Amino acid sequence: MTMSHECDCAKVDEICSRYGNEARHLIAVLQDTQKVFRYLPAKGLQRVATNLAVPLTRVYEVATFYKKFSLVPRGQHEVKVCMGTACHLRGAKLIQEELERELNVKTGNTSADGMFSLERVNCVGTCAMAPVVLVDEHYHGELSAKKASRVVKRYAKA
Repeated sequence: MTMSHECDCAKVDEICSRYGNEARHLIAVLQDTQKVFRYLPAKGLQRVATNLAVPLTRVYEVATFYKKFSLVPRGQHEVKVCMGTACHLRGAKLIQEELERELNVKTGNTSADGMFSLERVNCVGTCAMAPVVLVDEHYHGELSAKKASRVVKRYAKA
């Protein structure tokens, strides 16, 4: 993965060509593009539209419809705090506040060093493990604020 916020159009071209430059693969192309850049840069979206012969408005429509896609740079590690009912009742708000302090970032943003993005999400469907935090799509359950902080610190060292 690249750390730069610049769009290497050659990488976008290569991704599109893997899918035969076919419009029906728009979502897969966007997923792979985001995997490379950790977000969907405007220049990359323009290149996708050109390569797939899809109107740029359609590309943006898809990129903004799905929550998984981001138009702003994301951190190397994505931390998601579940705020579903079970997690909320078991202290998810305290976990969120602790992670904001620990990572020095407000929820919905990315840390200044580009290491972590912190989000609050609705129910992730693991209520028996509440409260739950996902880090890079790995579930960590039955957490306290202190345990959540330790989990995130492990990712910072990796």
